[in-house]
Amino acid sequence: MNKKHIGLLLLVCLPGLLLPMTGLAQAPHPEDASFQAAREAFVRGERTKLSHAVAKLKTHPLTPWATYFKLSQQLQDGSDAGLAEFIDQQAGTYLAEKARDDWLKWLIRKEEWAAASVQFSRLERPDAEANCRGIDVRLRLGDTGAVAEARALLASPAPLAEPCLPPLTRLAAAGELPVDGLQERLRNQLALGKIKEARTIAGWLPAAETLPWRTVDTITDHPARYLASLPERFAETRRDRELIMYAVQRVARSDARVAAARWQEIEGRFSTTERAFVWGRLGLRAALAHQPEASGWFDKAAALGGTLDEEQHAWRIRAALRSGNWPMVTRAITALPDTLASQPEWLYWRARAHAAAREPEAAQAFYAKIAGQPSFYGILASEALGRPFVLPPRATPPSAEELAAAANRPGLARGIGLIRADMRIEGIREWNWALRGLDDRQLLAAAELASRHEVIDRAISTADRTRNEHDFVQRYPTPFYAKVEPRVREVGLDPAWVYGLMRQESRFIMDARSSAGARGLMQLMPATAKWVAKKIGMNDFHQSRVTDMDTNVILGTNYMRMVMDSLDNHPVLASAAYNAGPGRARKWRAEQPLEGAIYAETIPFSETRDYVKKVMANAINYATLSNGTAPSLTARLGTIRPRGFGDGTAETLP
Repeated sequence: MNKKHIGLLLLVCLPGLLLPMTGLAQAPHPEDASFQAAREAFVRGERTKLSHAVAKLKTHPLTPWATYFKLSQQLQDGSDAGLAEFIDQQAGTYLAEKARDDWLKWLIRKEEWAAASVQFSRLERPDAEANCRGIDVRLRLGDTGAVAEARALLASPAPLAEPCLPPLTRLAAAGELPVDGLQERLRNQLALGKIKEARTIAGWLPAAETLPWRTVDTITDHPARYLASLPERFAETRRDRELIMYAVQRVARSDARVAAARWQEIEGRFSTTERAFVWGRLGLRAALAHQPEASGWFDKAAALGGTLDEEQHAWRIRAALRSGNWPMVTRAITALPDTLASQPEWLYWRARAHAAAREPEAAQAFYAKIAGQPSFYGILASEALGRPFVLPPRATPPSAEELAAAANRPGLARGIGLIRADMRIEGIREWNWALRGLDDRQLLAAAELASRHEVIDRAISTADRTRNEHDFVQRYPTPFYAKVEPRVREVGLDPAWVYGLMRQESRFIMDARSSAGARGLMQLMPATAKWVAKKIGMNDFHQSRVTDMDTNVILGTNYMRMVMDSLDNHPVLASAAYNAGPGRARKWRAEQPLEGAIYAETIPFSETRDYVKKVMANAINYATLSNGTAPSLTARLGTIRPRGFGDGTAETLP
């Protein structure tokens, strides 16, 4: 709530690794204390204590992890004895993959390239970092095919992982990296504000082609001043032009119109490609600020032959939506690469554009591609076709045999055990690895297993994976209903909306904590919790109580009520405010009435945009489960009135 990043970090106590579950789970294991001791010794680097604790583990389900702790410490001490046997014993599991990746890193540090190559080749699902290590190893062994793979990293929009840097640095020193490719990536990284990576790339360029970083730093801090004092012959070299283009983009971060005016004065000295690039960046900045010039600037970039990236394509469409220009929406969507054109949001808006052009058959064809999906645009498409959204039939519950099979999957059991042992990240990875290749029946059984252990977030994510058989009760659970519902009714809120928000905020993890410090079921920031407590007269409030369920729900629902009251009683505005703050939700309104779906789609923060759409779709799914019929999402989205209507105290809320 009121946060930009949601990365859940949990503080979970350990009364026992597994909760009792009749027929499937056992009572707290007698070796729980030994496992906890092994973990603590590993974290503290206490080798003797770790060895003693591991020796006491015989039948504990997390014994392989304790063994991994010991082997990991051995690697730190310079020995890989027993690691190969351990990986063979754990073959096919996440733990085996993790141990092998550790071994690969160790072999690289020891410069044992042949052995490292063998271990890399045996990784089942190498991530971006491991792939770069593999490229490095292959280059060391003279594999020329790895050169092309290294070059391809420069063309990828993804940030360069740290292990990618050593092989690229060596290739650059050998003149094996294309200067044009490096310059293009340097330009893009500066445009994205990725100064650290830009500096690295600049170091790979020939001395005559790199940038003066003192000047770059000056531009970063004072771009308008730099543009105001250009010399007479200001664009003769590529280096000069790159600096000026960067300065224009920095000005656009605070005022795209001022940047565009200055660019128009000087763009004649730049190449067509350079002009297209800058107009595309100016279009993005204007679109993010909801300025009407955005569409025209995107059109300039296109007319000059510019290539837009994924974000620019999306905001070209959003700018046209915001202005209500449906022919422009059609042109922008038609220009999408095939990989983007098939995304649900653009299929829906393409259908809407056809409907606006009075082409009902074409509109219906695009609606039909996503109608019936339980997502924001799937629900809207169903309603546009005149088909009220309907949940799929509930799958037959897992049988006792299916549940027993799930409980006997080591990866699932270990995933739950790790989560209960305050090792949530490792537990999630172990759990997700164990789900690979499972069919719908097996996934439903795994979801039920997680639910019975009260690991609700895993139950939701697992049930979400089914393809043909579905259980929306598992996907949209209502834990703590007997306590939550009265609090919701007290403040006059819709329970489906509140549960939809809680599902998105915390996945019902009681003591969830975000990277920004928000806590509990409803992810309350400390300052907001304190402010609300004072407003409602909760005189005994203390921050230590914020993860208490009753306290968290009382404060969270009261804040939701206050946000609704201050923002025209509109759930879209209130959802945006809960995530990004009431001031921003108010600022994102238009000067004229705006369709709620367009407001949601044109929220500048990607996290908040995704959040609002999911909360609103969640609410429809919850309401459908509760009432048997789906309310209209289209009606709930309604119209967002212009700035100034029903704003109440939006500016004073935290």
